[in-house]
Amino acid sequence: MALIGVYSAVYSFLATLLGYPESQLSYGWAWFLSQATLIVILCVSLLVMLAFLLLFDRKVWAAVQMRRGPNVVGAFGLLQSFADFIKFVLKEPIIPAGANKGVFLLAPLVAFILSISAWAVVPVGDGWVVADINVGILYLFAISSLGVYGIIMGGWASNSKYAFLGSLRSAAQMVSYEVSIGFVLITVLLFAGSLNLSEIVRAQGPDIRGWFVFSPLFPMFVLFFISALAETNRPPFDLPEAESELVAGFMVEYSSTPYLLFMVGEYLNIVLMCAMMSILFFGGWLPPIDFWPLNAIPGVLWLILKVWFFFFLFAMAKAIVPRYRYDQLMRLGWKVFLPISLLWVVLIAGYLLAMGKVPA
Repeated sequence: MALIGVYSAVYSFLATLLGYPESQLSYGWAWFLSQATLIVILCVSLLVMLAFLLLFDRKVWAAVQMRRGPNVVGAFGLLQSFADFIKFVLKEPIIPAGANKGVFLLAPLVAFILSISAWAVVPVGDGWVVADINVGILYLFAISSLGVYGIIMGGWASNSKYAFLGSLRSAAQMVSYEVSIGFVLITVLLFAGSLNLSEIVRAQGPDIRGWFVFSPLFPMFVLFFISALAETNRPPFDLPEAESELVAGFMVEYSSTPYLLFMVGEYLNIVLMCAMMSILFFGGWLPPIDFWPLNAIPGVLWLILKVWFFFFLFAMAKAIVPRYRYDQLMRLGWKVFLPISLLWVVLIAGYLLAMGKVPA
């Protein structure tokens, strides 16, 4: 009751300050409760889907290696991820004696909160978005830039040279490939004429004929896919976690729930990249053919199917592609992807100008 009173008082003060009538107080409550409910539903749905994506990831690796994979906990191993969650939560966290305990525990929390906050602007369906802002792309860039701090904090606070070097490598890798991803997004924005993710999806309607992947942006999709692997430290670019297979990068000193938060944050970023590829190049929630019964399927299901498809490609890349050396990783980002993406921005702008399709 005290919280309700505080909220009502604050809202009344703001309504008076901004000149709104008191009758809008009920509207403010309705908006607050609807947003809170939507955020809870989105977070719970993401975490539940992530549990099954982790199982799917392990099953793909097992199939490539001709193994069964998890198949004991629950029918066909469906409860394996939930059992792992319980194990991590109940284990005792171990903090190194020389670590900065405050920063050490804050780092995984920062990484997790930032990774799940990025989903606030991701439209999972037509009108199904927490914050349908006109600068959604810039918001994602801001969140991804801040995500580096969680990694740096974790590596520095561990008081271990292996963890610190792993965090620096991871940060350098993320920053390097964010540059090429930024130029890829510029080409998409030139085609769509908007920074709003929902408008980018609508610009590709009504079906597969308008998807940006089947346009001059196809090379940018390839660059985005490979850059997404490097941005999320996925194989074959998992160099921060692969010092001759002996240490786990910036997470080497973490255990129990803090380690779980780092891993969940990392996988949330992977799923975010899969969703971004679906939204930017494959029509988001749009069906492949605007024809019944395909267009009768809810758009959120189409987006989920596309996310699972790209997650399968991520899993296959981990299973079959050999790991790069760190110098090869940096050379690919700065000497190959950056010039190509920059050149493609110029070519796309020239193409749109020549065809008279420059967005207003």
